[in-house]
Amino acid sequence: MPFRVIQWATGAMGRFALHSVLTRPGLELAGVLVRDPAKTGRDAGELVGLPHAGVACTSDPAAVLAMDADVVLHMPLPAAYFGPNRAADVENICALLASGKNVITTAGLVYPRSYGRGVVERLEAACAAGGATLHGTGINPGFMSDFLPLALSGLCDRVDHVYVRECSDLRGHPSRKVVRDLMGFTRTAEEYAARVRPYRAFQRSLFGESLQMVADALGVRLDDVDERDEFELATTEFEIAAGTVRKGTVCGSRWVFSGVARGRPFMTVEVVFKADAAQVPRWAEPGFSVHIQGVPRLTLAVQEVSHGLAPAAVHAVNAIPAVCAAPPGIRTLLDLPLIVPRGAVRLS
Repeated sequence: MPFRVIQWATGAMGRFALHSVLTRPGLELAGVLVRDPAKTGRDAGELVGLPHAGVACTSDPAAVLAMDADVVLHMPLPAAYFGPNRAADVENICALLASGKNVITTAGLVYPRSYGRGVVERLEAACAAGGATLHGTGINPGFMSDFLPLALSGLCDRVDHVYVRECSDLRGHPSRKVVRDLMGFTRTAEEYAARVRPYRAFQRSLFGESLQMVADALGVRLDDVDERDEFELATTEFEIAAGTVRKGTVCGSRWVFSGVARGRPFMTVEVVFKADAAQVPRWAEPGFSVHIQGVPRLTLAVQEVSHGLAPAAVHAVNAIPAVCAAPPGIRTLLDLPLIVPRGAVRLS
């Protein structure tokens, strides 16, 4: 029997996941939740350039809760930034879990323990009520800043410091909400400083999950998480998919998060975003890298990711069989078997 899947949100990432669900054997689309009124009532296949799928999109969360499905791919933009209710994501996830649906989310919760016992107990209660499982994932966090460092640590006799770097080129990113509203690109320095405050808190909590997960898995007690960020202004005007970047407006940002143990950084995550890497030479080149200082010293570089949204979305899709097979409760990457793209291979 195929897994019945609900797609929650159809932004740039959600559409990648929806396309994968509709084309992947072993998966059956049960429903789609949209926020854009223009998408309400449209066929799901139409949203992603595929033939008629026979599933109409709805903007009613209550209708989604009433649907019969095995799992929900929860992929909204973070409520912590875009809405007055910063707890909306956790509230929606708890409602879905309590309705008996497993949930895979890309909106954080990679390691809920980092938010304290209260959040964990609330999520666990919802899982118990519905007999359901919760898993948070993505590309970073969810793979690059947690799975890879832990995998590499298996080759080490001693780990002194873990450094993870991400550099993303957003030149082709189609979402103005993400590029302009969330990240603050194309805005003046003053507008950026005002708009980025909620995003700063979200980023700190998001990457704090990875820091805490890796530290806990390696038996290290973190005393604090330090965060610092800076931005770059464009020296010339240029175009990206999300709009025009004018001279003097923000075109890049760099975030550094450090988990501190015994007065020194144990793990550091550097995250660089560039509106167009060709126009922002400062900082690292696009790609991912993991450095482990210890015995031995290890470096792993992923030099090219053709579209950052695609791996973030399909890593969630690939997790469906493992999550549906897991016992009820919160399941991090530490609790699940290796996630592989079952059904994704196409042989002619």
